[in-house]
Amino acid sequence: MVEPARPAWVRKRPDAHWLAVYTVCIGAFMGQLDASIVTVAFPTLQHDFAAPIGEVEWVALSYLLVLVATVVGAGRFSDMVGRKLLYTYGFALFTVSSVACGLAPNLTTLIVFRAIQGIGAVMLQANSVALIATSIPPEHLGRGIGIQGAFQALGLALGPTVGGFLIALGGWRLIFFVNLPAGILGCVAGWYLLPRSRYLAKRTHFDWWGLVLFAPASVALFGALSKAREVGFESPVVLGMFVIAVLFLVLFLRRERRTDAPMVDLNLFRNPSFSAGISSGLLSYAVLFGILFVVPFLAERSFGLSTGIAGLTLTMLPATLGITAPYAGRMADRIGARPLTVAGMILTAAGLLIAALFHENAGVLAAELALMGVGLGLFTPPNNAAIMASAPHTQSGSAGGLLNMTRSIGTALGVALTALVFGFVSEADSSAGISVMTAHGFAATAVLLALMALLAAGFAAVRGGRVRA
Repeated sequence: MVEPARPAWVRKRPDAHWLAVYTVCIGAFMGQLDASIVTVAFPTLQHDFAAPIGEVEWVALSYLLVLVATVVGAGRFSDMVGRKLLYTYGFALFTVSSVACGLAPNLTTLIVFRAIQGIGAVMLQANSVALIATSIPPEHLGRGIGIQGAFQALGLALGPTVGGFLIALGGWRLIFFVNLPAGILGCVAGWYLLPRSRYLAKRTHFDWWGLVLFAPASVALFGALSKAREVGFESPVVLGMFVIAVLFLVLFLRRERRTDAPMVDLNLFRNPSFSAGISSGLLSYAVLFGILFVVPFLAERSFGLSTGIAGLTLTMLPATLGITAPYAGRMADRIGARPLTVAGMILTAAGLLIAALFHENAGVLAAELALMGVGLGLFTPPNNAAIMASAPHTQSGSAGGLLNMTRSIGTALGVALTALVFGFVSEADSSAGISVMTAHGFAATAVLLALMALLAAGFAAVRGGRVRA
């Protein structure tokens, strides 16, 4: 199917490119809202379906596994068939499957529809950054991606609060039905406000073998990280999954080097700016979601806060991230990405180290989270913009797919490592009391995440040349 052109009245508007950016932001907001809103429903789902938490977890895991396994392939596919087409159809699939999730009669059906919803999310996420990069003038790229980052942070911040309100109002099904009005708006806006793809990769056969090899590699890796939280990294099951992941990854890389039309063009990684941006971006998402995982334990167990107040305290991080992100994008357009990304990760590491030493009460913690949010806000939009600017236009979808894959892998890595360290340290001395044990576990975890942030700053510092966003 051929992508439809925008109406003449849209094309002639001087701000037409900003209409495209805000259309993409609808999907960015929905994706992050959906990611954070579902976690609030786990206790309710466990109660309503009388299921163990290990089964309920698959409501989130099925969605994420589809995302990790296919987002790069979807990016490459969009380069060939058209980003507008895939993005708009992705909106439709995401919306319909959201309604289906809300109507699910049992847990198994809900998990299946969540996996289908993940396919829709893949079609949105693999295209989002690429659509901005190809719709907006280069001198405004950093600002555009900064605005998208602000909408993502807003969705992430509102998820727990909105989810709790909807569940209290009418049960867990409402958290899926809430996607319907935004989804309809996104479909209509995408059809009329997004530009047609001007640069398409040559119509070659799609690398299905690459997808067949990459999917089990990513699923095994992600599954191992998830399972390790339950049985430990030394478990034969976890070790076996890691072996499977490495084996299929080696076969995938071998395939990509030899085929004429690879799913992932490994030549992208020859660009120092691209490689540094992808590496530092993965670490930054691990840091972000590691913080989001561990802070509620400290707030509730050590400070004695209610779940609602703990959620509001945690909101300080995505809120300050969202406020900072647009300004960081504009600054990157003027001074380049490197100084902002390095400063952002150093600031995040400083906030974590301060939190490791001083975490007496919720007020102090909120201030430290705000500092971390500013650091991550300074880092994320310039880094994403630099990654996209370093990729050719014909590979924008592939580059955007890799960027989104690092977000998913970073999320899993951050949660798995944080859970491992926090659990080991907090349970080392059971005689100390749960409040003290939790504080010790938090401090150790904060130090680990600070080291990861400093490593990300190191990758950001070695970008090739003076990278403009």
